[in-house]
Amino acid sequence: MSEAEDKRSRMWATFCHLSALSFLIGVPLGNILGPLIFWLIKKDEFPFVDGEGKESLNFQISMTIYGFIAFLLCFVMIGFVLLIGLFIAEIVLVILASISANRGESYSYPCTIRFIK
Repeated sequence: MSEAEDKRSRMWATFCHLSALSFLIGVPLGNILGPLIFWLIKKDEFPFVDGEGKESLNFQISMTIYGFIAFLLCFVMIGFVLLIGLFIAEIVLVILASISANRGESYSYPCTIRFIK
């Protein structure tokens, strides 16, 4: 792979991670749709994007499930603390994954259920 292709691959992988933050600007399910769109568009062209896109999607689906469970636990008051923790973890981990992808390093999110293999 040429250096230009490697750079483009890293850029698209970074977009796979960063696009998950689109939920912050009010895009419904943007945390899943953003990585899904970038992954579907570039997965066949760049193997690195394929791996990072799957990782990002698995993490975002997992976080959505965890968020729903935390929301249900709001009725017993512990859910509020969990939602705040999940929100902070989401932002921090997405930024860390984006930085790693931009360097060309694979990132493995913690506490992720592997739905897409």
